[in-house]
Amino acid sequence: MPGGFELGPPRVLHLAKRNCPAPVVFNGQMKRISLVTALAATLGLALASAPASAQIVELGSTATPLVAPACPRGVSPANCFIILTRTTALQTVSDGVSFPTKVTKAGWIVAFTVGLSRLSTNASTERSYLHVLDQAYGGTPRLALTVLKPGPNHTFTVAAQTPIFHVLPYLGGLVELPLSLPPTFSQFSAIPVVPGELVALSVPTWAPVLSYNLSASKFAYRQSRGSNCKNAAPTETAQLTLGASAQYLCNYATTRVEYAATEITNQPYPKTYVHAPRQGP
Repeated sequence: MPGGFELGPPRVLHLAKRNCPAPVVFNGQMKRISLVTALAATLGLALASAPASAQIVELGSTATPLVAPACPRGVSPANCFIILTRTTALQTVSDGVSFPTKVTKAGWIVAFTVGLSRLSTNASTERSYLHVLDQAYGGTPRLALTVLKPGPNHTFTVAAQTPIFHVLPYLGGLVELPLSLPPTFSQFSAIPVVPGELVALSVPTWAPVLSYNLSASKFAYRQSRGSNCKNAAPTETAQLTLGASAQYLCNYATTRVEYAATEITNQPYPKTYVHAPRQGP
């Protein structure tokens, strides 16, 4: 079991928060809209200049593209575990890459992308699923991006977090969720990150973001809880408080949480800038 609620018939089986602009939705035929380029321009970053310039990094993107999850071939809806509930999920392996969302260069998270499954192609069936899930897990599908500082024994501490996004309108595709842009750089609301931090996905209610039945050696993730790992979280375990720590002891192989974060790395001072901090002796 990948750690998700089963989709099946409609029944239950057993923060610096800021206002955000509307998300950007993608489909398989569209080129990526230059949202990040616009954000970089707002920051005054020369992304295509010298090797020392800032870079756009997709934390969590590996060889397998992000997708909206679907039930594996031959799996009935009654046995389809694609829904993540009441927890924070950290991808630990994707395409064999360990900790694919690990920050390697200091910078700013300016957006994140999530794949969200459509629960059913039948409108009546989908409404039934939505009603049951909303009732069981405290509301409509919501999620946030959480930046974690790693510690010993699979313990992680919340270093930063995006606002919580309502994603019900975007079920059935990829959605890019940009962070808000204020008028001045001093108030820029992107999230600063430093090397060693990791990016996770927090789901305070529920969200259909799990692809599973993948290679056990190439895909795995962990949840922010330490018991009852064979069942969906019975209570709220999502890490939603800055400075809070939790152990991530529930490990799920064969599964990918469909998310990635867009980082713009810091641009070093030009060597000719006379007011740059002095380097070396």
